[in-house]
Amino acid sequence: MKPAYWEQACAELAGADPVMAELIGRYPGMSLVSKGDAFHTLARSVVGQQISVKAADSVWNRLEAALGGIESGKVLATGVDELRGCGLSARKVEYLSDLAAHHQSGRLDPAQWREWDDEAIIKELTSIRGIGRWTAEMFLIFHLMRPDVLPLDDIGLLRAIADHYHDGERRPRKQVQQQGELWRPWRSVATWYLWRSLDPVPVEY
Repeated sequence: MKPAYWEQACAELAGADPVMAELIGRYPGMSLVSKGDAFHTLARSVVGQQISVKAADSVWNRLEAALGGIESGKVLATGVDELRGCGLSARKVEYLSDLAAHHQSGRLDPAQWREWDDEAIIKELTSIRGIGRWTAEMFLIFHLMRPDVLPLDDIGLLRAIADHYHDGERRPRKQVQQQGELWRPWRSVATWYLWRSLDPVPVEY
């Protein structure tokens, strides 16, 4: 389901930034979507840590086929060797299993986070082993569909900003953060379009 703010965000971004205007015009009728499943989103983010979107998709597809669907109970019922055989590192198997245990115990309850601000949710999520700030930010964007998240540790975002704004030259984190101020309060939307420009398939978590 398209976020309620999407059309307004696109109009304001296009009006403020010619690069955004071109990107938004390039992908009409497309938007961020949520799977509506907190465990699915966080598990997909764990799988995608520190690897390319293409590599993450490959591992995810193998994991989904092996488990018959990504569910916390199925993760906990699957042996380490089988999980490793899907392409997961030993550490990611540990992280995924710990996340599944949190979910099964009821400690992962996004319903209570709806009124929390972004930083409070990030703090809560990063208390779970294996979930860092980037993974928590993916959750904010793809599950809670928060409109103003700028994931400064995201490789794809940094690459797209370099390509579209700086002739391919990567800029320091502080400069990227400053550039992101132009996109407030719609930095999640700007990030989505920058991701989209790198890959023919929309990024989903």
